[in-house]
Amino acid sequence: MQTLIFRANYFINIQISNTMSRICTITGKQALKGNHVSHSNIKTKRRFYPNLQEKKFYIPETDEWVILKVSAKGIKHINKNGVLNSLQKAYNKGIIY
Repeated sequence: MQTLIFRANYFINIQISNTMSRICTITGKQALKGNHVSHSNIKTKRRFYPNLQEKKFYIPETDEWVILKVSAKGIKHINKNGVLNSLQKAYNKGIIY
């Protein structure tokens, strides 16, 4: 999926991938590795997954809807700063391209 981002008097095309990876589009959060520790202190490998939600956002500047896979913190970030600004920051950080 492509969307346009306004950047200093011009628009940029960015790719928002629809892959099945468990990575937040806005914050870049992904799964961490760790151990599950039993009562007898036996350690087995496990993964800690981020709280990801697939949510639809409206971008009024480009008059389009975008479906993003975002974490709970990413949703708060979008509510505070707006969709377009959040996507722009993620693009600048290299999370989306």
